[in-house]
Amino acid sequence: MAPPSRGPERRAGRVRRFVRRHGWRAYAIPFLVVATVAVLVDLAFHPPGSGSSAVAVSQPSATTAPTTTVAPPSPTAPAEGDAGPTETVPPAVADSYVERGAGTLSIVDGASQVYGTGPLKRFVVEVEDGIGVDGASFADAVAQTLGDPRSWGSGGRMSFQRVGAAEAAARQYDFRVSLVSPGSMETYCPGVGTGGYTSCRYGERAVINLARWATAVPDYQGDVATYRLYVVNHEVGHALGNGHEDCPGAGQLAPVMQQQTLGLEGCAKNAWPFP
Repeated sequence: MAPPSRGPERRAGRVRRFVRRHGWRAYAIPFLVVATVAVLVDLAFHPPGSGSSAVAVSQPSATTAPTTTVAPPSPTAPAEGDAGPTETVPPAVADSYVERGAGTLSIVDGASQVYGTGPLKRFVVEVEDGIGVDGASFADAVAQTLGDPRSWGSGGRMSFQRVGAAEAAARQYDFRVSLVSPGSMETYCPGVGTGGYTSCRYGERAVINLARWATAVPDYQGDVATYRLYVVNHEVGHALGNGHEDCPGAGQLAPVMQQQTLGLEGCAKNAWPFP
């Protein structure tokens, strides 16, 4: 019978002799080997500069909601606006209004009939969120103003139609009419110098100042209804390519493109391009 194997005993004897010969180093060497391997593995998966703090800075938060607000487009022509008043403005003469809304605009959906004849101009109506104005009522007022035979379409010069969100998304329109609070005017008329008081045309937008829509101006002496007709026709006039005009003479009707918001200069108020 073959003698039993002494392999395990021999291996144990070698280990004991190795420990007696090298002392504490016998325990330190394996530890150092394991530690070195661990460091090398960590460097392989996490090279310098790729720590978790760097990732947190460079990546956006997963909980940040995307905004639907689009920055006002750069104008394709110089912006048009009535500079702010140089004198103290008298107190408001009509309804109160929100000084600063949410800063975002919502399209008033839906479409109107086609008003007038001639080349069609399609427009979108927007109202700033948080200003407490009924969008449908404002949109109807704009459409009826532009559809009046005394407006820009007079005599078959052009026709107008309000369109909604689908046409806006497809950019199937010519200009926008936007109602904006005084505190947000600089957002939608940057650099024009409205002072939060006047309205403006910027890019594709005819921007109506909510304060003026609610209270008109001193020279209109509380006639808010007529002033609203004027401000729509004036700012849309800019969107159609018309510049400012001067009062032709004392007692005459002010041109609709005169800066009537800042004063009538001896002329009589007038809301229409073709009165």
